[in-house]
Amino acid sequence: MILWQTLRFAVGGLAANKVRSALTMLGVLIGVASVILLLAVGNGSSQAVKDSITSLGTNSLTVSAGSASGGSRATSSVKKLTVADAKALASDADSSAIKSVAPVVTTSATALYGNVSYSPGSIVGTYPAYFETANQKVAHGEYFTDDDVLGSRKVAVLGSTTAKQLFDTEDPVGKKIALGGTPFTVVGVLQAKGGSGFTDPDDVVIAPLPTVQNAFTGFGAVNQILVQASSADTTTAAQSEITRVLLGTHAIADPTKADFRITNQASLLTARESTTKTFTVLLGAVAAISLLVGGIGITNIMLVTVTERTREIGIRKALGAPRAVILGQFLTESTLLSVIGAGLGVAAGIVGSHFSIVGIKPVVIPESVFGAFGIAVAIGLFFGSYPANRAASLRPIDALRHE
Repeated sequence: MILWQTLRFAVGGLAANKVRSALTMLGVLIGVASVILLLAVGNGSSQAVKDSITSLGTNSLTVSAGSASGGSRATSSVKKLTVADAKALASDADSSAIKSVAPVVTTSATALYGNVSYSPGSIVGTYPAYFETANQKVAHGEYFTDDDVLGSRKVAVLGSTTAKQLFDTEDPVGKKIALGGTPFTVVGVLQAKGGSGFTDPDDVVIAPLPTVQNAFTGFGAVNQILVQASSADTTTAAQSEITRVLLGTHAIADPTKADFRITNQASLLTARESTTKTFTVLLGAVAAISLLVGGIGITNIMLVTVTERTREIGIRKALGAPRAVILGQFLTESTLLSVIGAGLGVAAGIVGSHFSIVGIKPVVIPESVFGAFGIAVAIGLFFGSYPANRAASLRPIDALRHE
């Protein structure tokens, strides 16, 4: 009965000052919603990075030119990667852990189809093994073949974005486009992979390596060599074999002086996840400040409430209301403010997470919902305790004299 009366008095006190109570709950709402939404953005960013990396395949490795140790070396002393390096990896009899090898060159050019002009994100020259290694699946048409590479045929496979920009709803397969003035026949369109951030993996044109070299880059160095290990379990062995072969082709005796570096998806994923976790913690810390501000707002509002209701407190104490009842009423009021505000904040955070933010789809963390709600309630109790104690400690005679 006493609990019910305390709750009834608390609700009546909040209802008597609707605007003030609403503004206090708004502060808590913003704090809780910020925590949920910002942590969801961080989690969504982490998931997008993970999906992007794993889409390349867990058994793919990328060989790039440059110091493996990250130290600086004279540019003239660093041997670039070549098609010969890729052929050495593919033909090595002892490389049992290596399944396929694809040298890659990238460039840019304007694509023309009829009256439509478009500049794809990248033009890639490579071997057919690239498609499996990079987990690029064809949606319509077919890949180009080894015969196309040997014959330097002017054929191309388009990413879904490029196909959409050039052909709209028209079927691209069999049509001719011009890349930098060179005619290419479209033989296939890739499945959309999707992506977040500033680069679109579907905005690409892929053609046989000799054709791209002859038309655009020249027959020099390649940008990368993609290697597919025989399985996810043999990536470490494949990396060792790549190192052994390339040290031989580059005539380097000391492995610490290697002028190439090898990255696999597992190590890249670990590094990216570590970065995004730090980013998520930072976002959570920023959002937590909003909760703290909401708690300070509760303290200020309750102090004003105690001051305005001093005579009411004096009358109730003079009629025999014990200290615990007065304390309970004001603690209940501050708790109700935080509970209602936190509940609305949870709803706002969950609704807000259903929208894409800067290309990232937020993913709500259940722990953040319960954590933010619980912390908000605890803040209401903590920051409401001082005004409640102040009200409960008033002497009846002093309270009755208050104007």
